[in-house]
Amino acid sequence: MKYLLAKLRKLYRNARISQKLFLAFSIMIVIPGILVSFLFIRMQETQLYKDAMATGSSHVSRLNEQIRSRMDILENASSTALTQKAFVDFIHSNMRGDGLRLVKFRQNQFEQMHNIIQSHEMISELSFYVDNPNLYEIWPEIYHYDKFWPQEYWVTLRDEGGAAFRLFAFKDGQHTLSYYRLVRLPGQQQKLPTIMEVRSQHSVFFSEMLQEDSGDFFSVVMDGTDPSRSVYNPQHVFSQNAGEGLDEILGNIHRQLDVLHQNKPIKVHVGDQTYYALYRYIVPLNAYVVDIASHQALMKGPRSWYVLVVAITLFVLLLIMLLVSHTTQRIFRRLDSVLSSMRQVRKGQLDAKIVTDLDDNETGDEIDEVAVNYNKMLDEIKRLMTQVVDKQLIAKNAQLHSLHSQINSHFLYNALESIRMQAEVQHQPAIAGALVSLGSQLRYSMQWRSDTVALSEELANIQSYIQFINFMEGGIIVLKADLPPEVLSYTIPKMCLQPIVENSVHHASPSGGSVRIQITVRVEDDSLLLIEIFDDGAGVDPELLASLQAVLRGESDTPIVASKNGLGLENVHKRLQLHYGKGCGLWIDSVQGSYTCVTLRLPWENVNLGGW
Repeated sequence: MKYLLAKLRKLYRNARISQKLFLAFSIMIVIPGILVSFLFIRMQETQLYKDAMATGSSHVSRLNEQIRSRMDILENASSTALTQKAFVDFIHSNMRGDGLRLVKFRQNQFEQMHNIIQSHEMISELSFYVDNPNLYEIWPEIYHYDKFWPQEYWVTLRDEGGAAFRLFAFKDGQHTLSYYRLVRLPGQQQKLPTIMEVRSQHSVFFSEMLQEDSGDFFSVVMDGTDPSRSVYNPQHVFSQNAGEGLDEILGNIHRQLDVLHQNKPIKVHVGDQTYYALYRYIVPLNAYVVDIASHQALMKGPRSWYVLVVAITLFVLLLIMLLVSHTTQRIFRRLDSVLSSMRQVRKGQLDAKIVTDLDDNETGDEIDEVAVNYNKMLDEIKRLMTQVVDKQLIAKNAQLHSLHSQINSHFLYNALESIRMQAEVQHQPAIAGALVSLGSQLRYSMQWRSDTVALSEELANIQSYIQFINFMEGGIIVLKADLPPEVLSYTIPKMCLQPIVENSVHHASPSGGSVRIQITVRVEDDSLLLIEIFDDGAGVDPELLASLQAVLRGESDTPIVASKNGLGLENVHKRLQLHYGKGCGLWIDSVQGSYTCVTLRLPWENVNLGGW
């Protein structure tokens, strides 16, 4: 074994890189592909089983409720029949004594009883078995007790509370369900009590169940004591497919039926097939209503997927392997030329360049880039070998250029600071303050350490701008921004508020006039931070306002430039959407001659702001 492993390691080590990549790609694709495919099918089978069991449970519960409802109908019919006291008294009396009395009974009491039977479509027959020697047995609803079998069944009825259902009636039991009830009159002298039988044909009582001849579940009503006595539709697909094995399936299921675990599916194996059964116990009938499904039938979809998925996987794998093989061969043929050139250079042939066949405007792929850079490296090596002194001089010039750039970056700030100091010396505090404001703005706009800044930094820059504008134009511009401390550290895109404030300064009032600008914030739906910049200036022309709003809604392609510095509302709007998505951005409302309000919508995740 060790010799074999060592041999394999040696073969792998000596194999070409293209062969190693081919093997690695094959293993990386084949194993995950097969595992994912079979895991997906297994998940589908599990979900399909759960869905099927839920459907079957719902169906068997519905059948259970339907059967119980129909049993109640039979009980109610029997109770209604027993309310016909005149009929019951007459069949227990001497029916042979008076013919006229018999005729009246036929026209009245018997007809009423017959109407009760006819009013219930489910009832095929209602019969009384009476131990009365004077009974006149001329109608199918009235029989001598000796016509009832078994004779001692009245004892069972007595022990069961005077009434009982039988899934299979004593008479015509293969096709009929019966409800038996004792009828004992006060002072009755007969030895045996009267038995009333309400009969219903299986084809009527179980009509919906017996009409189902397809579907995943096969419905059966089983006798609680005898699995061979069951009611089902022999034309159902399940029954047809099971054939002679149906009795064995029903027998195995019957042995596992448990009244205490009705919500747990039963799983049985018959031959090479697996079956699932869901059931409910019907106490008055001493029977089980059972839904049976074949595992093979339930899983026929996912099972067929195995072959399909495997076939598709193998086909895709074959294509990928061919593609990988073809690609790696082409790649490494080109790498061979690179290796050949390197071997020549190692021998001192600095003119052994790699032929790329690229046009001037072509860049090629990574290997072409390696070849081009390799050729350039050869050129650079030859150049450096003859120009060592020039290289040192270039390095010195680069250092001097770096120092010069550093000096330029501070020149303007130092110049402004010198002018400010001269203004203070000459007792010109207004000019000094204006220079401080201008310097703050320049420093803020030119130093871009990051694309975002704290809201407090943006507000400080705006305040410097307002101070400078008041100095330059002699206006009275009041900026009010009393914001909660919690929001001042909130980060926003740099220079997103200043252009809007600048619009208010230039367009809200004439030069030298006054305008009040107020900045407020609020949270909307605990998800958006709304920064509102309000001014009480001249407002916006309605037509211009409509065009601005159309562009902000994305309904117009006309560009917006609403400020003298060229930054524009559209620029701010697009920056916000690029930063945070389409749900954020800018909106403008205005009433000409009254006010203008620009609202910035930013995402908000801080939930500690309280109720402001």
